[in-house]
Amino acid sequence: MAGHVVLGYDGSDFSMQALDWALDEAELRTLPLLVVHAWQWPYGEADEEAKSHLGKAAEHVMWHGAECARQTSQGLRVDTDLYEGSAAERLVELSKDAELIVVGSRGLGALPRAVVGSVAEYTAAHAACPVIVVRGPGPLPLPENPGPIVVTGPEPDAAVLEFAYHEARLRQVALAAEADLTEWERGHPGVRIEPAADHPPATLMVVRRAPAGGRASPATCC
Repeated sequence: MAGHVVLGYDGSDFSMQALDWALDEAELRTLPLLVVHAWQWPYGEADEEAKSHLGKAAEHVMWHGAECARQTSQGLRVDTDLYEGSAAERLVELSKDAELIVVGSRGLGALPRAVVGSVAEYTAAHAACPVIVVRGPGPLPLPENPGPIVVTGPEPDAAVLEFAYHEARLRQVALAAEADLTEWERGHPGVRIEPAADHPPATLMVVRRAPAGGRASPATCC
């Protein structure tokens, strides 16, 4: 879906927090939201009736996410995508035309991982657009004094910095980085820069991913 903010949604508490973040991104960017839910039969061979029941349950999960988005937004266009197959592969496929992908750090079907779940990890590594991995379950807390957008690493590439400056400008928060941003400051005069060493808790951490065919870097929400 061209020009969408794409949300990977599975009904878990982690995806509910991702939904909050995705709504915020779509409204800030004035773009429609695409709620994506993927399902697959996990038990080998099955008759069509059994698979149909699972498909209907999956459709209900997708519908619930879309309705939550519509009821908590202000006139935002919300589209849906129900896919039979791998969630991670579907999100990577949709990333070719998406503005941004938002996923929770873990989901209902993910095994425990050190930082992120398998779907989030695969999507962040292979997507063709920026990916935001939202860490934590439940409703997204709304800080009274949001922290800066923090860029990690001493030598971030242009894609990382473009995304970080864009997020800072949209959210009207400062940007903090280890790198020297003197040249970038001239092209982004409206973004305040804070020292990386003593900034408050970050609104968003922007990190560079290892190249895997994508053209942008993921961002991890703190």
